[in-house]
Amino acid sequence: VQLQAYGGGLVQAGDSQRLSCAASERTRSLDTMGWFRQAPGKEREFVAVARWNIGYDDTFYTDSVKGRFTISRVEANNTVFLQMSSLKLEDTAVDYCAADDDRALVITNPSEYPYWGQGTQVTVSS
Repeated sequence: VQLQAYGGGLVQAGDSQRLSCAASERTRSLDTMGWFRQAPGKEREFVAVARWNIGYDDTFYTDSVKGRFTISRVEANNTVFLQMSSLKLEDTAVDYCAADDDRALVITNPSEYPYWGQGTQVTVSS
């Protein structure tokens, strides 16, 4: 399964930006799709995830983005979006989409996700 991320770029603090990620797999659903990010000199960290539940998705966010970021998933074509608002300087990072065939258990653990996108740079300037 290949994941292709879109979006990213240079924005000013307070602006909004939308990231998209599409999976090459279209015949079966990827039940967990989410985003991680890695800032310079730091480890990759969990940002947000949408995980299939019965008839809807559970969504989870790291504390630093709650209320500012919104994740959504389109199950029919295995696409996930991350709408980022009120961006801050500390949101500057390379953002990676990630996916799992099943409902990931430890959603914050990168090892739970077998599929990764190539990363897209998000840079927030003052």
